[in-house]
Amino acid sequence: MNKIMDKTAVFERELNFINNLRYKDSAKVLINLLPDYFFEVPASSTGKYHPAFSLGDGGLVRHTKVAVRIAYEMFNNESITGAYTKNEKDLMMIALMMHDGLKSGLEKSQYTKFEHPLLVCDYIKENKNKTKFNDKEIEFICHVISSHMGPWTTNNYSSVVLPKPESKFQRFVHMCDYLASRKFLDVKFDDENNIEG
Repeated sequence: MNKIMDKTAVFERELNFINNLRYKDSAKVLINLLPDYFFEVPASSTGKYHPAFSLGDGGLVRHTKVAVRIAYEMFNNESITGAYTKNEKDLMMIALMMHDGLKSGLEKSQYTKFEHPLLVCDYIKENKNKTKFNDKEIEFICHVISSHMGPWTTNNYSSVVLPKPESKFQRFVHMCDYLASRKFLDVKFDDENNIEG
């Protein structure tokens, strides 16, 4: 990137969904650790698996914002998510902000790295001491990120087998990511890549 980007400003609205201030501060640290390419690439390297809004420059950011917004909207409906604590909700939104953080690897590759859920979990753990998260909170975030691919646990180009979602938290995060990737979605964004409405 030619100019220095305020990475946390990109997610200002989404960060304001987080109630726990310690979590919010730690989420900002993690967002600032994301590679620059995260803010530039499309959500799908081939264009096959995501809706139009998540293609092109900044598409991965837009996909991430939609996944977080889906979680936020559901968290505001107690009939759907009344079983989650406020801290669990915050941690799942942070996990969604980070879930595709290393989608093209630590160093940008041309295509999606199939094992990206595990890569970003390792990256978060390696940088834990830069955050205010405790071990249990880091484990929770990584627990839900690791299985966000849902039933797609294997790939012809990798020997890695990803975990399937088993806990209610893993299933929720996968659901938000899955819904954000559905081609029928037509989410509108403003010039700053913020969701309209």
